[in-house]
Amino acid sequence: MKHRNIVLVSVLSVIALAVLALYLSAWSPVTLAGIVIDTFRSARSPHGTLVVEPREVATPSDAGSWPSYNRTLTSERYSPLSQINTQNVRGLKVLCSYNTHLHENFNGGPIMVDGALIFTTAQDIFSIDPSNCQENWRTHEDSKAGGLMVNRGAAYLEGRLFRGTLDGRVLAYDFKTGKRLWETTIADPKTGEIVSAAPIAWNGLVFIGNALGDVKGVRGRMYALAADSGRIVWETYLVPKAPGDPIRGPQGRMPASANTTWKNAPDVPISGGTTWTSYTLDPVTGRLYVPVANGAPDYVKDLREGVNFYTNSVVVLDSKTGAYINHFPVDGGDWHDWDVSNTPSIIVTRGGKQLLSLAPKNGHLYGFDLATGHLLYRTPVTRIENADVPLSTDKAIHFCPGATGGGEWNGVAYDPQTNLVFSGQAEWCTTVKLQTDAKVKAARNGEVWMGHVPSNPLDLFGKPDPIANWAGWVYATDADSGEWKWRVKSNYPTLSGITPTAGGIVFFGDMGENFYALDASDGKRLWAQKLDGAVGGGVITYTANGSQKVAAAVGINSIPWPTKVATAKIVILGLGKSPLQ
Repeated sequence: MKHRNIVLVSVLSVIALAVLALYLSAWSPVTLAGIVIDTFRSARSPHGTLVVEPREVATPSDAGSWPSYNRTLTSERYSPLSQINTQNVRGLKVLCSYNTHLHENFNGGPIMVDGALIFTTAQDIFSIDPSNCQENWRTHEDSKAGGLMVNRGAAYLEGRLFRGTLDGRVLAYDFKTGKRLWETTIADPKTGEIVSAAPIAWNGLVFIGNALGDVKGVRGRMYALAADSGRIVWETYLVPKAPGDPIRGPQGRMPASANTTWKNAPDVPISGGTTWTSYTLDPVTGRLYVPVANGAPDYVKDLREGVNFYTNSVVVLDSKTGAYINHFPVDGGDWHDWDVSNTPSIIVTRGGKQLLSLAPKNGHLYGFDLATGHLLYRTPVTRIENADVPLSTDKAIHFCPGATGGGEWNGVAYDPQTNLVFSGQAEWCTTVKLQTDAKVKAARNGEVWMGHVPSNPLDLFGKPDPIANWAGWVYATDADSGEWKWRVKSNYPTLSGITPTAGGIVFFGDMGENFYALDASDGKRLWAQKLDGAVGGGVITYTANGSQKVAAAVGINSIPWPTKVATAKIVILGLGKSPLQ
């Protein structure tokens, strides 16, 4: 009885403090609810563990910078730096951290260029010193704060920075001062869409699309903007347009045959096909590779029969005109919310093949031959269960990966020294029971349109398994054969950026606040440290003041992810002493 009273008093105290915090702060109710809930859900989180499984196998830009979301436009994420290596990485330590004092879903990818480390949150863009975390400038935008407080990062080109906003704009800033230079609207927040992806910039153009295709009536689009003015150079609809859809710029040519792949009833609007994270570009060919998310309603396939072009695929566009060239289908007609949500990588393998490599939310690693367009392999890289079982209104179906499983916002990385493709995945399953078709159809435009019966208000995407059953994987897969060489399992989802280096190391973090350095050749753990917050954002490495540093985006607060409550921060690590020592 005494124990029960203590628990009750503790719960009431936390609720009272939460109400006071909401009154005194600018936090949204959704953010605050997530903080309170996650305080209890993560209270007894265990220490991080890794299990390494070796497998026997039968047979560009400035090296010191990280100038784009995935370092290169082709998104390999490999760094040629080797000052930190397998021999000395045990001496790695935290040098400094920059605390934003914000509680939000901080999973963006920082960049480091021209002596400044740049990163974004939902409403701010920051420039800090990449050696000592001292702030150069911080610019806040009063964009409307919705329930999804997220931004994936900024792009850099010729003295300008570019980012998207929650109210549908793309903004440009002066790199040195943070002063806004121009703004362009590419999305209408009244429809529920946002612009959260990290743009990429090349050849005078900025490439970015809209997000939140899980909302009824939102249709995916891709844009190229003039870097000097924000003028819309082209606009390409990634799914068929509907009558009355706005036209904001010259239209990129798309095949009319895509319309025949959506067999919706007249009262079920084509929805989905947006872009979540970032993009890949081949500067030799000028081809832009766009990862396209799922269709909606997410779970109710019989209301949108067909393969639903060009959802759940990588669409290749002419970067000059936005015209369709081809596409790589991954999971056409998906009914699990298995977006192609992260960036693909263009790699040249040891065997001489040029591949498009990606590991989306359906839990598989794909290798497409870019010369022929053929799929060379499709390798499972997390737990797969009931992938082909139709969802039902009569009973709940348990499937893996779940809606929050598989490969989320960070894509694959490639190490040319080992010819290995590294993929980080969540092993976390979901149980879903469908609403009736009539109830799904009754949703209003602008509402989240999943189509499931929520068992409680926290089940935004279905009922996730208990966190005692979640896990994370890093697979190291031979780029030519598609066979894995080694794999590492964590007791927490592995969603951060994965960064291999010429020093023979792979850096990554997990949602249990653990940050790791592994030997790229065999997966052996060389170093690990617990950081102050879940590591789910970008992990980059660069040179500053003559020495190699590693920076990680740390601290995620989001209702779907029951992590320790922590503020969003950048943590910088290196081999030297802390600047404050």
